Amino acid sequence: MTDYPTDAPPGELELVHSFDDGPMPTGVSVSHTGRIFVNFPKWGDEVPATVVELKGGHPVPYPSEELNRPRSDDDPERLVSVQSIVVDPADRLWILDTGSPLMQPVKPGGSKLVCVDLQTDTVVKSIVFAADVALPTTYVNDVRFDLRHGVAYVTDSSDQGPNGIIVVDLESGEAWRRLHDHPSTKALTPPELTPVVEGRVFAERPPDSPAKPVTMGSDGIAISADGERLWYCPLLSRRWYSVPTEALRDRDRPDAEVGELVRDEGDKGGAADGLETDDRGRFYATNWEHDAVLRRLPDGTMETLVHDPRLLWPDTMSVATDGYLYVTANQLQRQAKYQGGEDRRQYPYSLFRVRIDAGPVLLR
Repeated sequence: MTDYPTDAPPGELELVHSFDDGPMPTGVSVSHTGRIFVNFPKWGDEVPATVVELKGGHPVPYPSEELNRPRSDDDPERLVSVQSIVVDPADRLWILDTGSPLMQPVKPGGSKLVCVDLQTDTVVKSIVFAADVALPTTYVNDVRFDLRHGVAYVTDSSDQGPNGIIVVDLESGEAWRRLHDHPSTKALTPPELTPVVEGRVFAERPPDSPAKPVTMGSDGIAISADGERLWYCPLLSRRWYSVPTEALRDRDRPDAEVGELVRDEGDKGGAADGLETDDRGRFYATNWEHDAVLRRLPDGTMETLVHDPRLLWPDTMSVATDGYLYVTANQLQRQAKYQGGEDRRQYPYSLFRVRIDAGPVLLR
């Protein structure tokens, strides 16, 4: 029998956790002491807890069961549907709540940014986004922090309305929109982009209806090691962009002027969901078209960190102080909305890590 040559994927994944039942995960973050947190947005699966800590190999509601039981979709005090979680440079866990189960219109009170003190496992701050920041169409997706300036940067990846970057003053709780519907924040659609995953064009496929393009905008986000530029990308684009963080923070600067400072950082080798950076000045991009994580070196060279057929829709990444990059794989493309009404996901979903011998960007 002839042994035919096959793909020789680079990199080596280490399995951290298998999700053998329950909802699909998106976000992951690892504390400076090694605690692992994961979140599950409410996209149709039964979600017992939208944020958990992995303890002894089991997901435990975090910071409590009560906070994971919202009384309504606009509950300002409890977690509604969380898309992302991030440990900040001060080793606090921030929870980005979309307030949008099933990506329904956002009601005032539901969309918020919640800070949990990991020493006491209690909420110490909750910033509820105003109605002119979290629009009815807004879907807050991911967040990065610069504690030197006391700010957070959040992507709005809406597939129904304006996209952009939300800047949050962590002390006052005030927030404002930047790059509001700027072209760099918008999804590309055919013929500008024909995304392919698992050998098939990625599109929404309602039962008994024609396929239509996916239009998720600004999604992945990362901050440079020196904090001077914010990088971001639409979910549906093979390009990524950066903008000076100083311009985003300057509320007196017209948004059109901020848009003129956007820099096209080129083709990143495929469409990405999550972005990350490390303290050696390297940028990372998940690549859901090719089951991979790519890396951009400081000189601009692109390389594949890891390519593995188990990386079925690599979603969110987290660079931890243990020298590893963590990444979730959740088979997002196999959901019923992309498969003519048939859910083709298979257990388990996975959390992996890969050695990078670098740490997170800690702007503090």
